[in-house]
Amino acid sequence: MRANKKLKVALMWHMHQPDYRDLATGIYQQPWVYLHTIKDYIDMAMHLESQPQAKVVVNITPILLEQIQDYADHLVDYFQNNTPLRDPLLAALASSTIPPSESQRLDIIHWCSRAHKENTIQRFPAYDRLINIWEKVKEGPDGTAYLNDQYFVDILVWYHLGWMAEHVRRSDIRIKRLLEKECQFDLHDRQILLKVISELLNSTIPRYRALAESKQVELSTTPYTHPIIPLLLEFDSAREAMQDAPLPKHSHYPGGKERAKWHINKSIAIFEKYFGFAPSGCWPSEGAISKETCELVQQSGFKWIASGGGVFWNSVNHSSRTAQSVQERRAHLPNQLPGQEITCFFRDDNLSDLIGFEYSDWHADDAVANLVRCLEDIVRNDDIDPDSIVSIILDGENAWEHYPHNGYYFLRALYKQLSGHAEFELTTYSDYLAEKNTPAQTLPNMVAGSWVYGTLSTWIGCKDKNIGWDMLCDAKRCYDEVVGSGKISKEILAKAKDQLAVCEGSDWFWWFGDYNSAESVSDFEKLYRHNLSNLYHLLDYPLPEYLSSSFTYGKGSPEGGGSMRRGGVHN
Repeated sequence: MRANKKLKVALMWHMHQPDYRDLATGIYQQPWVYLHTIKDYIDMAMHLESQPQAKVVVNITPILLEQIQDYADHLVDYFQNNTPLRDPLLAALASSTIPPSESQRLDIIHWCSRAHKENTIQRFPAYDRLINIWEKVKEGPDGTAYLNDQYFVDILVWYHLGWMAEHVRRSDIRIKRLLEKECQFDLHDRQILLKVISELLNSTIPRYRALAESKQVELSTTPYTHPIIPLLLEFDSAREAMQDAPLPKHSHYPGGKERAKWHINKSIAIFEKYFGFAPSGCWPSEGAISKETCELVQQSGFKWIASGGGVFWNSVNHSSRTAQSVQERRAHLPNQLPGQEITCFFRDDNLSDLIGFEYSDWHADDAVANLVRCLEDIVRNDDIDPDSIVSIILDGENAWEHYPHNGYYFLRALYKQLSGHAEFELTTYSDYLAEKNTPAQTLPNMVAGSWVYGTLSTWIGCKDKNIGWDMLCDAKRCYDEVVGSGKISKEILAKAKDQLAVCEGSDWFWWFGDYNSAESVSDFEKLYRHNLSNLYHLLDYPLPEYLSSSFTYGKGSPEGGGSMRRGGVHN
């Protein structure tokens, strides 16, 4: 029995984008960092600021922090010194002229069509008209020749208005005036819009720091460029949950343990740079953990780590024949592995996926009421342990474009209902550990896996993903050879180390495979090969011939908005 003790509930929002910069030029290859910042990250901060009774955990990856700050800095530089913008889409919005070539104009239309059709494009009739005009003329022989410069100005403005945070559209008089104007935007209008974008980018990190300093939010981190740590340590870890999974030709990732430590330690340094204190918790990339991963994270000073519920279930089913009812009772308890002190929390996949996948089509009040009933069912279970904590962990950006009004009404109701409920207490993991007097339960064994199915199948184990790993292993061996020769300068070595880190990120491998959309696979596959090529150039090493050809192709249907809807966690 709970003895009138409230059920602890931890909401954790994970915020991540891969490194979209060409590190050789500084030019952004995709605009998703600044778009998600002005729409999602800033809206999420506002909801918390407006409801200070709500407590949550926010995980922001280091590579995202760096890019947000980079955008913020170079927009300030643009306004103060007229420095060219390094994002092509922002540069098009800022330009006094529309490019004359058809290919450049097609690029503008391509980007400005990448928004959720029902919740963004069709919500604004003027934006919808612009998209419909293109749909009517694109099949003709002359393509963009029918569209004048004003068309491209207007669609650029509307795309950014569509990606604007809901609370900004409601409260900022400058944005409200642009929404009311609807068309015939001029350069002055665009400069106003850019100024708002600059202000939002420059305020994002300070707002989260202020929320952390007020103790309303616990900030946590992820290894630097979001690599899958268990796979850096050992490819065979994939077979702990998938016994027959095919693996890359290379038996292991060269020097993987040292690279894993580097990513973890660099994440701490970057976190301290932006927030002024060391993080206590780690959401490892994709929630991917193993016994060895937990040990490395603990050695770096972290007190807690979190992962997907599938990892817990695979682990308890592998290590014992405990009755299902007992296992269900243990699923909401913190865990420690034998000989380790770091505490492991596991995601309630059912509740998290309701928010990530299901509730977007519900009325906000009905959706939150349903979630509350699910939590009440947990409270009223006679076997529930009084130390239980329910972890609801999901993506902090992508789900909201599928919700009306960017999830504005849902999030407002969610915080109000959970923080005001007599039987629940919103908490953070560090606060929970500080208040808890009894030790965590022992998890006898851990089966390596992630938040996706409890396995590592999203990043390894099929032909295309394994080819990607073999390409990375080849590049790492060349890197080790050049570094070992002692003939590389300190300056080039530092650049090569960061370029290697980008190549080691998990996002490339997520997309490899024909079950994803052709457009997204193409985007990420090209970026992956480009990043590997940049690494070889830095090392002054001949490029492998295979880097000139695509090796994976998607067949799935495209997603609105151009960013992945990954039901739980991610970009």
